[in-house]
Order: sequence, then structure tokens, then C-alpha cells
Amino acid sequence: MYRFLLTPRWWGINVFTVLAIPVCLFMGTWQLGRFETRVDSHREQQTQAEDARTAAAEPLAELLPVSTVTSGRQARATGHYDTGHQLLVPDRQLDDRQGFYVLTLLRTDGGKALPVVRGWLPGDANSPADAAKVPAPPSGDVTVTGALQASESPTSKGVNASGGLPSGQLGVISAASLVNLVPYQVYDAWITTPTATGAMVPVPPAAAPNSGLDLKAFQNLGYTGEWFVFAGFVVFMWFRLFRREVEALRDAELGITPEGPDGRPDGPDDARQTRSPAGAA
Repeated sequence: MYRFLLTPRWWGINVFTVLAIPVCLFMGTWQLGRFETRVDSHREQQTQAEDARTAAAEPLAELLPVSTVTSGRQARATGHYDTGHQLLVPDRQLDDRQGFYVLTLLRTDGGKALPVVRGWLPGDANSPADAAKVPAPPSGDVTVTGALQASESPTSKGVNASGGLPSGQLGVISAASLVNLVPYQVYDAWITTPTATGAMVPVPPAAAPNSGLDLKAFQNLGYTGEWFVFAGFVVFMWFRLFRREVEALRDAELGITPEGPDGRPDGPDDARQTRSPAGAA
């Protein structure tokens, strides 16, 4: 009865099934591994963030380039603030309140400038009254300590990448955004200070990119379920086709002929079986 499994048609079905199931299981396992990696990275980032709050500050040069390991670590740099190029970063939320960052460039002893987010103020960066609340940076040589952060991108959370900002404002905190605004080189990183002066509020450091339980992590989990469902669907369809074939063979052995759409026996052999004796003569 099961000789039909050796027909060319069923050879194709069987080969497809045998290949599709391992591929689906492999892809599902791979996506699950990606999700577990992001979970582990998120836990490590939380641990590192806790340790970074109490760890001693390290020289900036020893923490560059910024990675998932060094992001959030306390960095130390010495230089003087460039008061002529202080910038406001609009449309930044803190505790569900709208406001803006105050960013000042620190000209380090090495010549490069380090973007320093000195704090956050509520209000509108376009409002002269709100902008007037920004306290002046310290003068002279200073040593600044803060949490090291990777340069932002236009897709980073909270970033205003619409463009067309007025003079004195910055949408994306990155060396690429600052290179056309200042006449000197800028580090591909920035720091946020743990304390702020005046009415400013310190900006908490953000998690390193691709290290948290973000939308991508849960997409990996969703893809995991999809691939396992695909594997189950392949098995289900193979079993359904197999069962249908077996039932058709059993019906044929019992002389049961399936009817076509017009209610007549389906197929030329069945049609011959229904001929009258006179017609068969």
C-alpha cells in the first residue's frame, strides 16, 4: 500500500520535508540564541552600570573606543570649556518631561574636544527665556568626570534627526554631527556628568547600543516561535498528504470512486466502471 512513497512525486515531497524541518529548527534555535545573548548582555550591562557608579574614574584614552564593556564607565578628562561653542540638544525627555540637554565642548590637553552633557533643563530650546536659564560653564582648566557614552545615530532613542535646527542647537550627539560646527577634531564619544549646576538636572547614562531588551530582542523571540511553527506546519502537511493518499488507495481497493465536481465519477477509469453493459458491448 505504501509503495506510492517511492513515486517521483512523493520523492520530491519527502526530500523537501527532510530538508525543511532541520532548516526551520536550526533557524529557530539560532534566533533563540540571539535572544538569549541579548538577555545576557542586558544583565551584564546592568551589572556594569552598577559597578561604574562606584568605580574610580579612568583616563579617557584608556576607555576608547567606546564598546559595550566601556560604555557607562566613569571617564576623566582635563582641559578647558569652549564657551563659544556651547550647544543645546532639543526635544530630550527626562522623567516624562520635555526639555533639552546642555552640551559644552571640553578642549582637552591632547587637542581634541570631548562633548560634555552638563545637564538637562525643562522647557523649549527655542525659547529665549528657557535658554537664558543655562548656567555658564566653569572657566579655566578643569578636570571633568562623567559616564562615557557612544556617539548617537539618527536612529538612537530620543534623537531629533529631522534637521533644520537653528544655530546653537544639535540634533545628534556625535563626532559626525559636530565636525562641521567646530574648527577642531572631536572625540567619537561623549560623557554625561553625575552632577549639574544651577537648575540643570544630571542626565543618566544610557545603555550601550544592542545590549538591552529592546524591540530587536523581542523580534528575535518572535522569529524563534515562527520558525518552530513552520517546522510543525511542514510535518502537519506531510502527514495530511500521506493520510489523503492512503485513504484514496483504500477507497480504490473497496471500489469506492470519488465523484468529480459535476457529481459524476472522477477519472477515465471510474467512468468506464459506470458504463452500462450495453455501452460496454
